[in-house]
Amino acid sequence: MKNANKYTRQFFPVNHPPMRWATKNYLDKPPIWCSVDLRDGNQALITPMSLEEKLEFFKVLVDIGFKEIEVGFPAASETEYEFCRTLIEQNLIPDDVTIQVLTQAREHIIAKTFEALQGVKHAIVHLYNSTSVAQREQVFKKSKEEVLNLAVTGAELCKKYRAMTPGHFTFEYSPESFTGTEPEYALEVCNAVLDVWQPTPDDKVIINLPVTVSHSMPHVYANQVEFMSDNLKYRENVYVSLHPHNDRGCAVADTEMGLLAGGDRVEGTLFGNGERTGNVDIITVALNMYSQGIDPQLDFSNLPAITEVYERVTRMHVYERSPYSGQLVFAAFSGSHQDAIAKGMKWREQHDCEHWNVPYLPLDPHDVGRVYEADVIRINSQSGKGGIGYLMETRYGFNIPAGMRESFGYLVKGVSDHAHKELQPDEVLKIFTDSYVNIETPVSLPEIHYVQKANDEITASVTIDYDGRQEVVTADGNGRLDAVSNALKAYLGSDYALVTYTEHALEVRSSSKAVSYVALQKGKDLYWGVGIHSDIIRSSISALVSALNRMMSEQQK
Repeated sequence: MKNANKYTRQFFPVNHPPMRWATKNYLDKPPIWCSVDLRDGNQALITPMSLEEKLEFFKVLVDIGFKEIEVGFPAASETEYEFCRTLIEQNLIPDDVTIQVLTQAREHIIAKTFEALQGVKHAIVHLYNSTSVAQREQVFKKSKEEVLNLAVTGAELCKKYRAMTPGHFTFEYSPESFTGTEPEYALEVCNAVLDVWQPTPDDKVIINLPVTVSHSMPHVYANQVEFMSDNLKYRENVYVSLHPHNDRGCAVADTEMGLLAGGDRVEGTLFGNGERTGNVDIITVALNMYSQGIDPQLDFSNLPAITEVYERVTRMHVYERSPYSGQLVFAAFSGSHQDAIAKGMKWREQHDCEHWNVPYLPLDPHDVGRVYEADVIRINSQSGKGGIGYLMETRYGFNIPAGMRESFGYLVKGVSDHAHKELQPDEVLKIFTDSYVNIETPVSLPEIHYVQKANDEITASVTIDYDGRQEVVTADGNGRLDAVSNALKAYLGSDYALVTYTEHALEVRSSSKAVSYVALQKGKDLYWGVGIHSDIIRSSISALVSALNRMMSEQQK
C-alpha cells in the first residue's frame, strides 16, 4: 500500500452548507421504511433466492411491519417477473403494504414493468439512471444534457404507462451514483423529473438519494441531503429517500445524519445485505432509535427467528458481532463486565426503574428475543465471580455467599482455562455440584441424635463413618450445627473454625428444598461446603461435612 497518491476525493461537497442538521442531537421519529432485501439484497447473493424462498422472506418482512417492500426488477429476469406476478395473482400483498419495482429509463423495460404490475392495488415504480461524473464519462459517454434528457424521457414514459394501467402507482426517481454527482447537477435532474410528474398532496413523489458508492464521511452526505431537501421543487409533496451503501462502513451514520438533514424515508436491508459491503442495516438503525425511546414501528421482538430465516434463505451468515443481531453482542465474558451487569440487574430488582440503564447493555436483550442466561453472562477463563454468581442465582437459584463466589469463580475459570473453551451453564452447575454439594467422602454421618439441655445447649450423639470405620461421638454445642461440629473436631483432632453459615430456600420444580453454605477456616484458608436437603437441619449438617471433606482433601494434596 504505497500508492495512495493514485487516489483522490471523488465526492462533490456542498459549498457553504448551512449544516442546520448538525445542531440536532437525536432523531425524534421513525422514517418511512422500505425493505430492498428481495431486490438489492437478492442480487448480491451467490445463489439468488428461489421463488419459494422469496415468498417466505416476503412474509417475514410483512410480519416485521414493513409497509413498503421492493420485490425486484421485473424486466430483468423471469424469476423477478414471476415473483411479482405470484404476489399479485395469489393476493399475497396486504392492503396496507405497497410493493416497489425497479426500472431503467428505457421504454421496453418500463412497458414490461407495468405489465408485471397488472392487477396490483398499490405499487411504487422506481425509475433510475446514473448521473455521476464517472458514469457519464466512462460508461455512457454522454453529456450532462443527454443524461438529463434520459431521465426526463423515462419520467414521461412512466407517466404514459401509468395512465394505461389500472391501479394506484407512486413514482420514485433515483439519480443513481448520487454521491459521485455534482449536487447542483443532481438537483437539476431531479427537478426536471419533478416537473414532468407534477406531484400533488394526493400524488406525492419519492426522490431517492442513493449512496451507490460511499465516497465521503457521513457529514458530507448529510450536507448533500440538506442541500437537496432545501432546493427540490414541490418539496411539500416530495418524500426525500435515503439509500446508503456501506463501502466505507458508514451506512448507519450516513442514514442517521441524512435523516437529521431532511430525509423522510430509508431504503435498506435486514443485516445490511447487498452489493459489495452491503446496504444500510435497517435493524441497526431501527434499534438505535428504539434504545433511545423512539418506536421504530418495526417489530424485531423475535430477532433470533428472523435471523434463522434470513440465514437459511440467503445462505449468508450474520456476523457474531453484528449490532443487536449477532450471537455475541450481549455476551459478557469479562469478569468486570459481568459483575457490573449483575449489579445493574440487582439494582433494577430493588428500584422501580422507569428507564433501562444497565451497564454494558444498551438494550434489554429480552426486547429482541434474547435471554440473560444464554446470551448475556457467558463463562470462560476471562469470567469473574460476579458473572458466575449471577448465572448460578438466575438460572439455578443458588444465592452463593460473596466469599464463596470468589473461590468458586477461580475454580470455574481454571476448568475453562485448562479445557480452552467456553463452559455452558449446565457444565458450571456440574462443577459446583461435584465440588461442593453433599460430599460424603472420606467422612459421612449416617446417624445423628439430639438432646435439648436445660441451659439451651444441644447434645449431639453423632455416628461418624470415616474410611469405612464407624464410631459414635457425643458433644455439646450452642446449637445443632455447633454440637455436630464439636463432635467432628473431637474425633478428628482438628482445630478448624466454623466461620460462616447461611441458608435459603431452593426452588426445584414444584417442590422446595433448603440449601446451606458453610465455610471452615484453618489457618488463613477457607473451605466451603454446600448442603441440599428437604430438612434445613440436614441441609446445614451436609454443608458442614462437605466443607470438612474439602478441607481434608486439600490438606492431603
